[in-house]
Amino acid sequence: MNEIPEVIRTIPLHYYLFFSSTLFVIGIIGVLTRRNAIIIFMCIELMLNAVNLLLTAFSAYRSDANGQVFVFFIMAVAAAEVCVGLAIIVMIYRNLRTTDINILSNLKW
Repeated sequence: MNEIPEVIRTIPLHYYLFFSSTLFVIGIIGVLTRRNAIIIFMCIELMLNAVNLLLTAFSAYRSDANGQVFVFFIMAVAAAEVCVGLAIIVMIYRNLRTTDINILSNLKW
């Protein structure tokens, strides 16, 4: 326990677990209930940030940098995902004038 920095020891690990779980559940609810593609992407990013927070907290409590390295790669993949996803959404909006995901089922016909 002496290896953990003082700043990290002031907040117990289960607070990080609860907060990260809450953020993840909010993201899941947003993905399952929303119809707007941009809001769905925001909820996916919220879920990724919840995982990043938990990885960083575990990494700090174990005094190991592996979790923080994973966070760096997750952020890089998330940035690429957002770039491609927003480009697709912009092209769909230019063609259909909406970002409603129910309209996208017409694309398969």
